[in-house]
This record gives sequence, structure tokens and C-alpha cells, in this order.
Amino acid sequence: MERKYPRKLSAGDNNTVIVLSDTEVAKLFTGDTRSDIGSEAAKMKYANEINDLVVKFIRLDYDQALDTEMLVMERIHPLDFRSYEVEIRELWINTFEDQLKELHNAGFVHRDLKRPSIIGGMAYDNILLSETGLRLIDIGISALKSQVSDKIFEKYLELEIKEMLEFKEYFLSR
Repeated sequence: MERKYPRKLSAGDNNTVIVLSDTEVAKLFTGDTRSDIGSEAAKMKYANEINDLVVKFIRLDYDQALDTEMLVMERIHPLDFRSYEVEIRELWINTFEDQLKELHNAGFVHRDLKRPSIIGGMAYDNILLSETGLRLIDIGISALKSQVSDKIFEKYLELEIKEMLEFKEYFLSR
């Protein structure tokens, strides 16, 4: 039976995200998850030092009432990109590509731009359009080059570049 949480924003196979305030959300870590809370926080902080593409880390916390560990991050209020002209979307996608390359060059790869078809949700659920441009969320399975071999990192990078090109086509053609 699925546990009900107050102010639930979204839920994946392994975690639930709840609203804490107008500016903060919390990813709840209960039971077995795809990633460890400390590792995910460290990767998020690492990416935040490079540029503004990845959702901002705020703090780690514990909620006694919910009996759960929480990764608290900024709340992004998504916009519908389809209501903007293609020329504006081209600017956003070019900036997104540049920021993603900057993360790659710094040794960070998201690894989940396009969800596998076996995982619920929309294909590009982890890329949101905000008032400041395209942003990445859910970095649970991301990787740092310093934590994996060069060969593994290059494999992840190759797949992510392919997913980026597919997302670009999707984003501009809708």
C-alpha cells in the first residue's frame, strides 16, 4: 500500500517529493532507494558550483512527523514550453546545451535526461522549463567522473549526448 504524504508534488518508483513552502521541496528518502541521500546531495552541490542547470541544493533534514530523511531543494514552478515561440525555445535549448557541456567538462553527467520506457512518467520529466530557462531535476543516478572510471564516464556521456539531441528535436518540434 502506497503511503500518503501531505502536499505531495510527485512520486517516482523510489522517492516522493513534497512541497515544504513556495520556495522549497523535499525529496523523501524512505526504505530502499536508487540512491543514497548523502551521495545525491554531494552530486547536487557539485553541479551547483559549476552552473545553474541543476536544481539548487538547500539542506539535508529529517522530519519526525513523517519519520523520513529529506533532501531539501529549491522549488521550480514549471512553465509549458509549447506556449513560447520556436525562436525563444531555440535560445533556451542552446543555453541548456552549453550548460550541460559545461557540467560534462567538469566531470558531471546527469544520466537520466530521457527516462527508460520501463519507468513511468513522461520521457523528459527531469527537464523543466522555469522562468530562468531549462533546468534539471532528479539527479539520483547521476555520476561524477571522479567516482567512476574514465571508460564508464565516457559511456554515460555518449548516451547523454544522444538523449540531448533527441530532447532538442522534441523541444523544438512540439
